[in-house]
Amino acid sequence: MNLKDFIRSIQDYPKKGILFRDITTLIKDENAFSETIDQIVKKSKKFKFNKIAAIESRGFVFASAVSYLLKKPFVMLRKKNKLPAEVHSVDFELEYGTATIEVHKDSIEKNDNILIIDDLIATGGTAEAAAKLVEISGGKVACFIFVINLFDLNGSDNLVKKGYNVENLIEFPGH
Repeated sequence: MNLKDFIRSIQDYPKKGILFRDITTLIKDENAFSETIDQIVKKSKKFKFNKIAAIESRGFVFASAVSYLLKKPFVMLRKKNKLPAEVHSVDFELEYGTATIEVHKDSIEKNDNILIIDDLIATGGTAEAAAKLVEISGGKVACFIFVINLFDLNGSDNLVKKGYNVENLIEFPGH
């Protein structure tokens, strides 16, 4: 099954000049969604990890299913002010401004090895912030797995240059 066939591309969304890669067409097809989860699980077996984290919000769709199948705890990396208990926070730059992601302080323990899953990597700013959250919490990033890599935006390559393991299921140009 070619998962690329299940990704819808939408021109000029959310703003002019952006070619948006939409995963809703992939997750609404039970066979494509199952294949995606199976591929993530297969790629994850190359790495040693004891928890799975995902970046809000589309990463939750994939990571929760993988967490269930692998019987590993699931850690939510959320937007600012969405978690009720004490948090670690990391601010980061987006192409259109700044953002903050947070994790509960008791979600990641010293020496935890974390698999981070997200739907897409573009420039990598959000992924780098997620890695910082894991690290300031005392954990280590075992690997990133992205469903889609926008290869010409270099986010995946930048993570590799910083010493992180990165796996992608499918690739598209970002423009």
